[in-house]
Amino acid sequence: MALSISAVLLLAIIVFLLIRKSGLKGGHAAVCMLLGFYLASSSIAPTIADLTSNVAGMIGDFKF
Repeated sequence: MALSISAVLLLAIIVFLLIRKSGLKGGHAAVCMLLGFYLASSSIAPTIADLTSNVAGMIGDFKF
């Protein structure tokens, strides 16, 4: 059985847990979100996308 989860959903869950358990403030989370939007339109975006794809592929290759 294969389980597929969106990276956006996974990151949203992590941010939610950080806000609830680790004291991350909502303003800090919003600044991080804005940084993500600006990074997505920068010249480094393809490199980040390739890195993310490669890491996801490595995780997907693990046999549990």
